[in-house]
Parts: sequence; C-alpha cells; structure tokens
Amino acid sequence: MSFKRSFGVLMHPTSVPGPYGIGDLGGNTYKFIDFLHNCGAKLWQIMPLGPTGYGDSPYACFSAIAGNPLLISPDELLKDGLISKDDLKNIPSFPAERVDFGPVINYKYSLYKKAYANFKKLAPDGEIISDYNKFVSCPDSKLWLDNFALFMALKEKHGGAVWCDWPKALAIREKSALEKARKDLADEYEFHKFLQYLFIKQWLKVKEYANKFGISVVGDIPIFVAYDSADVWSNPEIFHLDSNGKSTVVAGVPPDYFSEDGQLWGNPLYRWDELERRGFDWWFFRVREVLRMVDIIRIDHFRGFEGCWEVAAGSKTAVKGRWVKTKGREMFETLKRLMGELPIIAEDLGVITPEVEKLRDDFNFPGMKVLQFAFSADTNNAYLPHNFNHNCVVYSGTHDNETTRGWFDGLPASIKKSVLEYADCDARQVHSAFIKLAVSSTAVFAVVPLQDILGLDNRARMNIPGRASGNWGYRYGARDLKASLSAGLKKLCRIYGRL
Repeated sequence: MSFKRSFGVLMHPTSVPGPYGIGDLGGNTYKFIDFLHNCGAKLWQIMPLGPTGYGDSPYACFSAIAGNPLLISPDELLKDGLISKDDLKNIPSFPAERVDFGPVINYKYSLYKKAYANFKKLAPDGEIISDYNKFVSCPDSKLWLDNFALFMALKEKHGGAVWCDWPKALAIREKSALEKARKDLADEYEFHKFLQYLFIKQWLKVKEYANKFGISVVGDIPIFVAYDSADVWSNPEIFHLDSNGKSTVVAGVPPDYFSEDGQLWGNPLYRWDELERRGFDWWFFRVREVLRMVDIIRIDHFRGFEGCWEVAAGSKTAVKGRWVKTKGREMFETLKRLMGELPIIAEDLGVITPEVEKLRDDFNFPGMKVLQFAFSADTNNAYLPHNFNHNCVVYSGTHDNETTRGWFDGLPASIKKSVLEYADCDARQVHSAFIKLAVSSTAVFAVVPLQDILGLDNRARMNIPGRASGNWGYRYGARDLKASLSAGLKKLCRIYGRL
C-alpha cells in the first residue's frame, strides 16, 4: 500500500493521565488527540489493545481480538447512566506517574460489577440494551466473543489457572462440558460479554474522533499469541501442542541487541501446514477484526513470517534454538487476494536475512528504522537517516527501547561524540534533535514516543525486554502536553512536508 508522508506519536492509552489509576478512553484521551492534531500529526501509534494477563504486557493477552476492560472509562459509564456520581466518590489514591496494576484491577472491576448490575435492570427496549443485543448477536462477534467470554468465566472459576490445568473435559472442549459451563456460569459469561461491549463502544468513539482530524490509528499485531489465551484454547489444532494441550516448542529470538541470552517468549508456535490447509482462515479473521479497530497495522516480529526461532518447551533460555521456515508468503498472498492491498508496517528489527527483506519488499510493506541503533558502526549503518529509502518508518525509539535521553546518558563518551556531531546539537537537546532527524528524513512515516517529545529520562521507560514485572506503567502528566510543544512539532512537520 502506498502511504502518505506523515508524522506520528507513539503513546498507549494506559499512559493517559486521570484519577482512576490507569489511562482510559475518557476525556483525557480526547485531549491527547487534540494535541496530535495541533502537532500536525496524522498518526497515533498504540500497542495491542487486548486484555492483559500476567506481567500486564499488551504483548501477552488473553485474546488476540478482545479489548482490555481496564481501558473502559468510568466517566463514560457515568454519562451512560450505568454508574452514579456516588460510585465515584471514594477513588483510591493512585500514583499519578505509574500504573499500579493490582489495585487498579480491583478498583475498576468493582465499578464494572456495579455497572453490570445496573445494566441488568434496564428496560429491555432501551437504547443500551438494544445496542448490546446487536453487538452480541452479530455473526462476526460470535466468532470470537462466545469463546472469549467463556474462557474468562472459566479462568475465574478455576482461580486464574492456565486452561490446560482445568478439568480435562473443559481443557479439551468437550461439547457437553462447555454447554454445562455456559449454564452454570451464565452470569459471569454475560459479564465478560458486557465488558467487551463497553470497551468496543468506547474505543470506536475515540477512533472516530481521531479519524475526524485525519489521524490514522496504527495498531499492533504480535505475530504470536499467549499460550494462556482463548485463541489457543479454542483453536488447539493450529498450534504445536501435545495430547495434553501442552506446547512442544515455543517462540523466541536468538541473542541480539536486547539480550545476550536471546529472548525466550514462550508463545506456542503455529502449525503452518494446518493454517495453509484451512486457507489461513484464522489469520484472515484476526487481521480483519483488528482492522475494524485501527487503520494501519504494525506486525511485531515480522521476520517470523519467513522463519521463526523455535526453542524446545521447557528451555531456560533462547540460546539453543533453530530457525524454522514458515508460510508467511502464502498467507500474505491469501490475505491480499481476499482483502486487497494491506495497510501493514513490518517490524523488521533483529536478525534480518535477504529472504525476510524480499518478503517485506514483495508486498511493499515499509520496514522500521530506529535511530538509537544508528551509532554502533560506521557511516554505512542502515539506521542512519542518510541511508534510508523512502518506504520505511523511522522511530527515535520504540516501546522496548530506553528513552532517547536515557539512552544517550548511558553511552560511552566516544559514541556520544558521534551522536552530537551527526545530530548537530548539544547533549541537553538530543531528544529534540532526534525528532528533527526523524521528521526531516526520507522515511514515509516518522513516529516518536511521547516520552521523547517530553524529553524524559529512563524513569519514563515503557518496557525492559526480559524483565518479568514492573513494565508498561508509564503515565504522562496532566500538564505535559504544552502548546509550545505542539507548535514546535507542527513547524517541523510543515518545514519537512509532513502536514
């Protein structure tokens, strides 16, 4: 697909300020979109919107399709009459600068239970009930919603246990066991459908507001899904599992920039032969549903569509693995035939071979350039802006990187000197200089994390790969989005043709 030269900001909705302990889809998200518009930005990049599990990672969700209920706005529930002002009187004293996920989950779900109780009392011919019934009865919703809602209800019933540790009849999805569970857990089952209705209603309203200003939402599809997910539980035949439902091989990456032991992600790997036999129906449905929620997709770990790093289940690190060929080309050909040109960005970082580059280029997917990777070699480094081609997306850093300020502060003196010479700036302005390098480059998209716009150090870092907890919590301040910042960014966008 041919994209238009644009500027964008990377900011996940959990990072929005507000009183409820975590960013949500209420008024401050609309204010952020106003800030984007004032910057001249035409892109808002987010991470996966799914319901997060252990570790709170948006890259390890209970579903590849469902939304994260923690993003539901209490203020929007109040507007809809599903909760009262009294329900919002005793908000806990949450930290403003970080998400403390445990207390947030407890608080927000107590609100959702109140909203659900009030929802059940509404007149059956009312607008909300009618809207909800349309949502749950929609054929596309039924393809994922029933399985997801039952998965979550069963997970709660079994104390959060991984699905393979449930009673075997439920783990292997015996029809009679599932029917009994739906009956026994009817209220819990409907509660999770209700949460998905609220999330999608609120999110699509936010997306519509962004689109009104010509801002496209760049979403994220991780190539792999979490083992403990409705996806694997309800589609075991497309994953490498043994007769007990346990993974036989898992995903990761070999040693790289981020980790000398590689990264052992632990996700189950696909049976690409089975996916191909089914006409890649699961992937078609996944991409189609995500494109209902966003305008452009960034595919995380794109190289896995040419070959993936396969590690034996139970391994302690990802060092001992092997590259295994996959069926990405056949899949993208199928999707293109069914859907037309695909609005996809390929995350092509890490160990990239000529075969991966050819797969990316044959489908005209722009790859990624990260400025923080540009200063470890000579002037031929592919991440230096003077070496870019047009069809790429440049980032100062990603959610996995240090902030630009934090990264620069930790560099050896010799590399600092190279950075300052190339960016033509002093040490205090490295973050601003990197934004200018990105915006002025030939890359079709220039995207920067909000933390770099604000000039923050590593205390504002979003994620440290390989760290099991303490990630994903960054929140910006209510007064951070200053008019002077948006005016400066808009000037850059005007000068370098990104308006």
